[in-house]
Amino acid sequence: MDGTFDHVMIRVEDLEESLDWYQTHLNYEEKGRWEAETFTNVFLGPEDVHEDGALLELTYNHDGREYTMGDAWGHIAVRVPEDALQESYDQLMEEGVEDYRDPESCGNRYAFVKDPDGHEIEIVKRDHGAKWSIDHTMVRVEDADEALGYWTRKFEYTEVPGRWEADTFSNYFVAPEDAPEEAMKLELTYNYDGREYTMGDAWGHVAVRVDDLDDAWDALLTREAPDYRDPASCDHNYAFTKDQDGHEVELVTRD
Repeated sequence: MDGTFDHVMIRVEDLEESLDWYQTHLNYEEKGRWEAETFTNVFLGPEDVHEDGALLELTYNHDGREYTMGDAWGHIAVRVPEDALQESYDQLMEEGVEDYRDPESCGNRYAFVKDPDGHEIEIVKRDHGAKWSIDHTMVRVEDADEALGYWTRKFEYTEVPGRWEADTFSNYFVAPEDAPEEAMKLELTYNYDGREYTMGDAWGHVAVRVDDLDDAWDALLTREAPDYRDPASCDHNYAFTKDQDGHEVELVTRD
């Protein structure tokens, strides 16, 4: 089982405001929608997103609930051309996006903004992929060895280039071994001070594409992945497990 990431899901408190933000500032377009009685899911991405690129799923619950951000999830990162970081950030500022962490404050290597609900969005320089397409999603982990082992054993992912070893933390990136560079990666951030994290509920899950849902689920259980929401409980449309820290991982099939 080595499917690429299909999407990352976040929860929003005002669907129309969030849609306007992503469509206006990141030039996303609606790729799909699921209207249910109590919630709405909308999938977004650039017009020319790669066939193995990941989408952003906005989940809006109709009961008016509010969300807590927590710190177990970090950010999504979106791509801009190598020479366009400052230009892209300036464009967002001119459009009224809040000034959070500008390129200069990040050594001109990257920058950060926030969406209307406070989800952090990193802007990274890449020479591949559509502008504003999702490059990676970052989660924080309490044990780096355990986290790397989870993705290696359960999903047959490998560590890909991008590791950053600092004095107080490390970043590791995992993805299927043969995934195209346009596919989304998962960034595992490990801080050396032994801190613990709170999950919150403003972030939902990352989703992995699989060819056969039941076969993939059986493989995960054989590899001792948590039995969280099996295919039968989800009408055989998808299933959910969790990583070692409790981040939810959805399994989905795609034609």
